[in-house]
Amino acid sequence: MLPVPGVPAPPPSAGTAFSTFAPAVYAVAMPGSSLPTLLGPFDLAGIAVFALTGALVAARLRQTFVTMAFFALVTGVGGGSVRDLLIGAPVFWVRDPWVAPVCLFAALVVWFTPHRWWEGRLLEWADAAGLAAYSVLGTAKALGYGVAPVPAALMGIITGCFGGIVRDVLASQPSILMRPELYVTAAALASALCAAGSQLPVPDGVVWTIAGLAGFLLRGAAIQWSLAIPAYRRGDAG
Repeated sequence: MLPVPGVPAPPPSAGTAFSTFAPAVYAVAMPGSSLPTLLGPFDLAGIAVFALTGALVAARLRQTFVTMAFFALVTGVGGGSVRDLLIGAPVFWVRDPWVAPVCLFAALVVWFTPHRWWEGRLLEWADAAGLAAYSVLGTAKALGYGVAPVPAALMGIITGCFGGIVRDVLASQPSILMRPELYVTAAALASALCAAGSQLPVPDGVVWTIAGLAGFLLRGAAIQWSLAIPAYRRGDAG
């Protein structure tokens, strides 16, 4: 992978430098620098979508605004935070002045708008786009920090899904990890294609675009046709 201006150099033992899933712009301060992390509008939009899903869960549970804001923040930054801690990178939202305010703004939007605005499938499709993009983003960042392809793909899955898992656990509802619908599977597809493509002589932008589209289309198919993977049934009577 080719280095990108404004992107943190990996540790000395790491491989190539990290840049983000096109078309998002993600400029991260150099490790140890006091410069803030800067997220482009597409990245912030994706975080806002995840934060909205967290706030909506709190709204359905008739919680206070404090709980709603907490759900929004945890869902918006949870996956990326765990990824950064695991790969030894600066936690992205701590250094960025906009991420936390965007999550809190998402909570405010849900608090002051009618619930019927969010009852259709628009948010599900937006979440599908965010899931695919952030799975690729997480994988690419892990690869840039010298993580091997298979663990890097797992970092991508964590980036796309972990915030939602924590949200569901806190809400005492079935986790996305435990549902048969194709959600984590879509993140896994996008992450795996990104990790595998990084080993081929193919431009990064092409790899990221194909991986992101594949994850989005799989999740979109699951939304449209209620696709699910079969559950374990060995030993059932009959």
